[in-house]
Amino acid sequence: MDLDDDKRAKRRKTQTEDDDDDHHHHQPQPTAMETLPNEIIVDILSRLPITSLVQFKFVCKRWRALTQDPVLADMHLSWKADGNDPCLILHCDFPIRNQLYFLDLSAHNQDKDKVKRLYVPFQATMPEFDVVGSCNGLLCLSDSLYNDALYVHNPFTMDCIELPKSRQYSDQELVFGFGFHPKTKEYKVVKIVYYRNTSSYSRARRTVYPQSDVQIYTLGSSSWRSLGKVSYQFVRRPSEALVNGRLHWVSRPRRYHPARRLISFDLADEQFREVPKPDCGGLNRCNFHLSVLGGCLAAAVYGNYGKLEIWVMKSYNVNESWVKQFTIGAYMPKCLKLNLDRHRPLKIWKTGSNGKVVRVLCSLNSGEVLLEYKNRVLVSYDPKKGKFRDLVFQGLPNWFQAVVHTGSLNWLNTLH
Repeated sequence: MDLDDDKRAKRRKTQTEDDDDDHHHHQPQPTAMETLPNEIIVDILSRLPITSLVQFKFVCKRWRALTQDPVLADMHLSWKADGNDPCLILHCDFPIRNQLYFLDLSAHNQDKDKVKRLYVPFQATMPEFDVVGSCNGLLCLSDSLYNDALYVHNPFTMDCIELPKSRQYSDQELVFGFGFHPKTKEYKVVKIVYYRNTSSYSRARRTVYPQSDVQIYTLGSSSWRSLGKVSYQFVRRPSEALVNGRLHWVSRPRRYHPARRLISFDLADEQFREVPKPDCGGLNRCNFHLSVLGGCLAAAVYGNYGKLEIWVMKSYNVNESWVKQFTIGAYMPKCLKLNLDRHRPLKIWKTGSNGKVVRVLCSLNSGEVLLEYKNRVLVSYDPKKGKFRDLVFQGLPNWFQAVVHTGSLNWLNTLH
């Protein structure tokens, strides 16, 4: 009996040792990537396109945690800003429910010829929206139906927050801005409210809003702040250029001050200032828009016969540094030669480029300039050769407004 017990004990011991060996052999071995120091992994990942990083977070828990590391987000942004072509967010309001699409212009992106539709998490509560602005991978969007909802959204991390409600007026007109200041490291939303008393009556062709209220929201704070009145009347469209931590708008002409002005708002000290205009003689009319080219403030001035002059301020806020970089001749993309404007969505028709054919988006690594024609076609222009090239992308919506964007892993909870 004792011998049988000894045999059974030996068999159990041998079986246990075998099980331990099997468990040891079946444990997943760390990959070569996982054996690298964390700082090297972060450096490697920071050089990847945003579409690869989004897929990367599904590999394992450790890699998902890495994609939420603010250090990786900052390094990725710095690489994107250093000589890389941007991507575009295409805002489409046709059909009725608004959609966002994504197009990566980076040369190393395998899907650079494909337009991808983005998920909009707040679409059920805000089906109609306007893009206020894009900054460091974050989009700010406003409700275009009721004017009361504002969201900040990263379309790649799916991170999204609704901003607190601010003061509303019964009869108002809104001008927005969204940006980041590199010194304060703060993101701010600027909401300029022009309003009037409902009892007032005006016989003017355009409704006049004599009173104003500048409202500021800092991302991570609990409420809006009021800065009081603003002495400028801005064209009703979001800030078109963020340069040196300053948002920029164009003022409307007034009866006793017909000249249009370029006005900046410093996101650090929260002051409005006038910026020198280029000496082109054309900024007193409704024939120009602002953009950013090579990190500099730029003005695209419409001339006669469909020509477009591109002026660039080489040294910020220095009047003498305005240079006419080049002139773009008249051009009409092939697919626009047919008169298809009758199919244009009403909102884009009203809020597009004020009837102008072309809008300057950004400059590319190749030295070419990216243009948008009639909210329908993307065209690259080579200023050295004076040649145009229609860009064809699979899945491009019929009507859109393009927003220059930098895809990033910025997580909103790290900004609070």
